Amino acid sequence: MLEILPQSQGKILGVRLTGKVSDSDYEEIFLPALQKLIDRYGKVRCVYFMDSGFEGWTLGAMWDDTKFGVKHKNDFEKCAIVGGPKWAQWGSRLVSHLMSVDLQTFSSDQIDEAWNWIKT
Repeated sequence: MLEILPQSQGKILGVRLTGKVSDSDYEEIFLPALQKLIDRYGKVRCVYFMDSGFEGWTLGAMWDDTKFGVKHKNDFEKCAIVGGPKWAQWGSRLVSHLMSVDLQTFSSDQIDEAWNWIKT
């Protein structure tokens, strides 16, 4: 499941990921919200908070994420990855080298630090 966080504002989109994130989560919630911000601001900033119940992505969600990321590889300024398993943080760092994005990872107890970093 994926939900947009209420702290999202302007060109900053924050999402909480819990359980298994599906392609419908991406297609109905996440990607339309991102596209709207890219259309409005050009470049966006994102906070991805993977809570303790996060189990990963379905294959369809990973494919949706990959297609969108390739198409918009220059449309992200900053991304904060908060919490989640080490493999998710490692994978995010790997993908960030294919995009022009400033990426930082934070432990789940550093959510406030992540929001402060994304806003500066």
